[in-house]
Amino acid sequence: MFTGIITDVGNVLDSKTDGKSLAIRFKKPISWNNLELGESVNTDGVCLTVASQNLTSYVCQLMPETLKKTNFGVEIPTKVNLERALRIGDRLGGHFVQGHTDDIGQVVRVDKAKSRDIYIQFLPKYLDLVVYKGSIVINGVALTITEVKGSVLGVSLVPYTLEHTTLGSLNVGSNVNLEFDLIGKYIAANLKGKDNAGS
Repeated sequence: MFTGIITDVGNVLDSKTDGKSLAIRFKKPISWNNLELGESVNTDGVCLTVASQNLTSYVCQLMPETLKKTNFGVEIPTKVNLERALRIGDRLGGHFVQGHTDDIGQVVRVDKAKSRDIYIQFLPKYLDLVVYKGSIVINGVALTITEVKGSVLGVSLVPYTLEHTTLGSLNVGSNVNLEFDLIGKYIAANLKGKDNAGS
């Protein structure tokens, strides 16, 4: 479980594929001196498991389902938003974030007139999970939806978010990982009267 409050921006050092899965090596943030094998790390909104590490880097293995549902299967970024798992006693300053990306969205507009407003196209099948003033996780960052028009949602980025995450580098055409509100997903599934397994 995560909060969507990004603590570090990390560099992707290299990657290697065997045709099915993908291994990515990340530079380890300086403060992560107690990172453990098997630990979960929110990486651009995707819950990845630390498979191996040394003093300066760590490797995560991405399976076919992860590559299918996230932008890692489209293009490997050079920088990623990072958050280690929530610990008991930590402040829950963001939202309930699982790191289970629902789908890939695409930036269709960036408005820099007053602040940094970003508009993202998502699949219409997720319309019942997108609510004005509701929660959304974009590349691991917990945000509030400020506008909804059809299957396009808008978010406003404050200066701190622009400075401490990779969202400030998004442009029209950029692909992003989307995780819709956890509570909303349970409510929607209950109203539909189905278990939503794999759908």
